[in-house]
Amino acid sequence: MSIEIERKFLVDHEKWSLLDKPQGTHYRQGYILSDKEHTVRVRVSDKNCFLNLKSRSSNMSRNEYEYEIPLRDGLEILESFTTNGTEKIRYNIPFEGKLWEVDEFLGDNKGLIVAEIELKSEDETFEKPAWIVAEVTDDGRYTNAALAKHPFKDW
Repeated sequence: MSIEIERKFLVDHEKWSLLDKPQGTHYRQGYILSDKEHTVRVRVSDKNCFLNLKSRSSNMSRNEYEYEIPLRDGLEILESFTTNGTEKIRYNIPFEGKLWEVDEFLGDNKGLIVAEIELKSEDETFEKPAWIVAEVTDDGRYTNAALAKHPFKDW
């Protein structure tokens, strides 16, 4: 088991559009279980697939288990066992010694761009890029699991 400590931020669309970005990865993910305390999801790209289990410790920290599974199995699980999900393009952006994962959501969440940074401790300090707007770590609406149930288009 590992502990994921993560903070989430909204992204300024105009500044983001001007940024020189690497190629992103297209993901589809679906939830087998999703409640306030636990999630079980499958995440599929065109190259690999992961089964992921999380349990919440705080708004910022979660116990996390992640396992790569065969792509074919992941696609079958996504189609046969999930009840809702999200679709996005993820960009990995290094900044000041940290890796930012920036998700441009598609489908019913189109128009939403969320940046995440993983930390070693909840009180770790870090520099924010100019394209960061506001922190939403404590707003549960911005979790992928919540967006799968209550998409951004319905807010």
